[in-house]
Amino acid sequence: MKTLITGGTVVNATGTAQADVLLDGDTIAAVLAPGSTLLGFDVAGNVDEVVDATGKYVIPGGIDAHTHMEMPFGGTFASDTFETGTRAAAHGGTTSIIDFVVQYAGENILDQYQLWHEKAAGNCAIDYGFHQILSDVQDSSLTAMDELINEGVTSFKLFMAYKGVFLSDDGQIVKAMQKGAQNGALMMMHAENGSVIDLLVQQHIARGETTPFYHGVSRPWQAEEEATHRAIMLANLTGAPLYIVHVSAKEALAQITQARDTGQNVFAETCPQYLYLSLEDQLGASSAEWGDFEGAKWVCSTPLRSKHEGHQHHMWQGLRTNDLQVISTDHCPFCMKGQKDMGLGDFSKIPNGIGSVEHRMDLIYQGVVMGEITLPRWVELTSTTPARMFGVYGKKGVIQPGADADVVIYDPNGHTSIGIGEGRTHHMNMDYSAWEGYEIDGHVDTVFSRGRKIVDDNTYLGRKGDGAYFKRGLSQYLI
Repeated sequence: MKTLITGGTVVNATGTAQADVLLDGDTIAAVLAPGSTLLGFDVAGNVDEVVDATGKYVIPGGIDAHTHMEMPFGGTFASDTFETGTRAAAHGGTTSIIDFVVQYAGENILDQYQLWHEKAAGNCAIDYGFHQILSDVQDSSLTAMDELINEGVTSFKLFMAYKGVFLSDDGQIVKAMQKGAQNGALMMMHAENGSVIDLLVQQHIARGETTPFYHGVSRPWQAEEEATHRAIMLANLTGAPLYIVHVSAKEALAQITQARDTGQNVFAETCPQYLYLSLEDQLGASSAEWGDFEGAKWVCSTPLRSKHEGHQHHMWQGLRTNDLQVISTDHCPFCMKGQKDMGLGDFSKIPNGIGSVEHRMDLIYQGVVMGEITLPRWVELTSTTPARMFGVYGKKGVIQPGADADVVIYDPNGHTSIGIGEGRTHHMNMDYSAWEGYEIDGHVDTVFSRGRKIVDDNTYLGRKGDGAYFKRGLSQYLI
């Protein structure tokens, strides 16, 4: 199948240009001056389809580098399967995800890796790769890290929180980081001081402070800053490259900025919820159905931060200064009924997670409209840098000849309303959306995944299993 996209403005991380884009099979064959010929060949007259993108942006498909499809957590599972979650992602202009293989203490890492392949293979609507969670760092874990790098899994996530579930002590973290320094793996960190959080949770519950608002209060910014600093110091000790996930506190960002200013290989992401939502929104949430438990819809970790302390402003600022390089979602959806409501009367039992994989590209484009970031920076944060950070740039993350034909046509004059209640418009497998009521000054019109048109004008045209696993190289940012 040959497709010619004409009349659009191609947006890469390096800038914008009026250009036509020729897709041939699953790759981008050429980026041409508007209306030009290719070696004297009439391109438009010799393709299967011409798509008019006049007045619209032609961008590389989004890459969400932090998702949790079907993740077991808190006695339940994330409500999106690889099938439903990737189909929702496609609707929102995301054409690749990198999901996390989960390992609990005592589980064999390589067995878990194979299990995640079984979950995803033949089900994904878009392409996918994997990170590996390490919760039980033994000598066998270090051997498995080398083996997984050969399988294209080149990033490994550790936790400083969730005792008895994921938490690794500092000695285990150092062992894993030493291996990462040796084999080039990117070490990812959930940076919160779990011991402090566990104590505060117990104290709040003992006082009868059990509503969802206290989830955020019990995970203060000091716990995030301290753990971020500690992770940076351990990475400095070992020489390992470090990537801090879901940064929410301005003080944690300051630690990252300081490390980067000294030349340390420290990188970080934030998520849409830390740009737009706040702890006060959670406090004020109430409904006839749920009362003050309505705030459970926005329970995630790291938590929402107070808007009065300026955290959201500093996240946007960090994106402009490149102290934050990536916007992912930490997509880990749970329904209110039957899942979040496990925490009625005890916020510590609420499954932690927000569903955003469908809305990320739109929400961050709204940052362009608001003047927070530029158009090329939008593409850089949501596609190009994730591709470079996680070893797939050149094939993903750019509109250029030879790249995978993962292409999105985005209409800046369109409009996206994220519906409320019975008028819900999202495609995620959830009975609510954290983003209900949001209005976006732009619209995903058409989505191509490796040359196949899978979404057109809100209509899903793809099939289960369209997506393929991609092996990743080492991070292209490491020096």
